Amino acid sequence: MTRALFIIDVQNDFTEGGALGVDGGAAVAAGITEFLGRHRDEYDLVVASRDWHSGEHDNQGHFAIGDMDPDFVNSWPPHCVAGTEGAEYHEGLEQEHIDVHIKKGQGVPAYSIFEGTDESGASVSEVLTSRGISDVDVVGIATDYCVRASALDALEHGQHVRVFTDLIAGVATESSEAALAELGHAGAEITESSALDRADA
Repeated sequence: MTRALFIIDVQNDFTEGGALGVDGGAAVAAGITEFLGRHRDEYDLVVASRDWHSGEHDNQGHFAIGDMDPDFVNSWPPHCVAGTEGAEYHEGLEQEHIDVHIKKGQGVPAYSIFEGTDESGASVSEVLTSRGISDVDVVGIATDYCVRASALDALEHGQHVRVFTDLIAGVATESSEAALAELGHAGAEITESSALDRADA
């Protein structure tokens, strides 16, 4: 078994005070760092994604600009514009633990980490296949959007998937609960990161 950790979109614009900040985002950043301080050696690969949108246009309707009002389902206020502070990782997330950095949404809407590429242009599917990854744990922001989409795509890719509910934060309670129920039905294990501590005990 070879295991990867997906860290989804722990960025300034998705944490408190950001353009689309969610409650608990900063705590998720700190929690992931603390978790990796204890469990980094249990992962063969740590992959982190970031939205990396164009600031020059609406990213094929993803940004509500001009006279448009965002519907907060398919269109959103501008966020995570490439090269801005909002697109950077939250300071609570220590980057030293990350092996592969993925940028997604470069001019187009993108929710899943599988829609992005690394610095060399390789897709996440190619990265996982090249490293022989069979299991993926998923943490990050936001439960009801990019965490959901990334975990579903990991299942579709044939991975055994766990989602750690204590290391995610969602936009809304109802949609986050629905996303976790959907993921569980699709075959993901919905658990807490403390399960690893109990396993190590």
